[in-house]
Amino acid sequence: MKITLTGKRVLALMLLAVLWFISSVKVQAQTFTVLHSFTGGRDGGNPLAGFVMDPAEQNVYGTASSGGSHEAGIVFRLSIHGETILHNFTGGADGGTPESSLIMDAAGNLYGTTYSGGAYGYGVVYEITSHGETVLYSFTGGNDGGNPEARLAMDAAGHLYGTTMYGGNLGSGTVFEITGKNQETVLYNFGAANDGAQPVSGVTLDAAGNVYGTTSQGGLYSYGIIFELSPSQSGWTETILHNFALGSDGGTPYGGLTFDKSGNLYGTSTQGGTGADGGGGAIFELTPSNGSWVFNVIYGLDGWGVSGTFRDIMFDASGNIFATTHCDGVNNAGTVYELSNSGGTWTYNQLYTFEGGKDGLYSFSNLVQDKKGNLYGTTNQGGADGNGVIFRVTP
Repeated sequence: MKITLTGKRVLALMLLAVLWFISSVKVQAQTFTVLHSFTGGRDGGNPLAGFVMDPAEQNVYGTASSGGSHEAGIVFRLSIHGETILHNFTGGADGGTPESSLIMDAAGNLYGTTYSGGAYGYGVVYEITSHGETVLYSFTGGNDGGNPEARLAMDAAGHLYGTTMYGGNLGSGTVFEITGKNQETVLYNFGAANDGAQPVSGVTLDAAGNVYGTTSQGGLYSYGIIFELSPSQSGWTETILHNFALGSDGGTPYGGLTFDKSGNLYGTSTQGGTGADGGGGAIFELTPSNGSWVFNVIYGLDGWGVSGTFRDIMFDASGNIFATTHCDGVNNAGTVYELSNSGGTWTYNQLYTFEGGKDGLYSFSNLVQDKKGNLYGTTNQGGADGNGVIFRVTP
């Protein structure tokens, strides 16, 4: 049975009790700190994504999928002074249930998606400025797509790109472009033959205008694909770069793709692979070669089912990979890990294992890193009130 991020939502609401709860545990020379424990009240609850950090590294910005003054989720800023609510979603025309991380433009404006709400109930693309929220597009759930779960990408012209998990003219999701308010173009409809279905992740752009991403289902073996969309005068053409088979390559990729400094693409699958206990997915690399891409697994995570990495991986300046897992680890509560590269050999280092209590439970988070090497992310549950936490892992 397919497990989606929406199936992991916890909408339990509690009385407001904003906490700046600090706890530190030494793990393999790392220090883990809970920076905020969500109450599920006005401060939000149950985040399903991580952060974007401002250039000055003074603030991180994120979303919580539930809670807020209308119980439909929030956009927030976290600084050393605590949490500031930037927008309370109503679940109506402005959107509801934000599940994606945010992106930031050069002016400091934020962009994201909601899974529900909007004019038609199928989610929105929104912008947050100092003046508040603007809905850039409301999905109808029809040919234009519906229910986006993923982050957006922005090109040099300021156009936004993303995916919807459902909708499109074949009902299996879309890749879309937003060029202005209420101006959406569907670049691709999934669901034809073995071309993929139900994209959960966002997309990644290259300098030539090609679009890359994953789908969580479909393909030759029904465990998802990696795709490239290339523009032409006649439209967009899909090329399938890999069909997941639930072998050593894993299956059911929920995360997107990330470029390294050399132009290689990296991503994750959530299950299968060569890890212990049936496998918690694979970390893979796609290397360009003679006009095509070569797929290679660089590491198989321990775990089971869809316990692996749900969001995009992150590279540091030295080329090391950092990410979280959903529910593997010795406590089945998730982990924070690093893969370091030495001469083409990747070495796994588990930075933190969640206990599932006040330290957090189930991370669907991408990670961001400051210049000191501190990593920041979220868990969906756990914490002092069971509604998730914001954490920091310090070298």
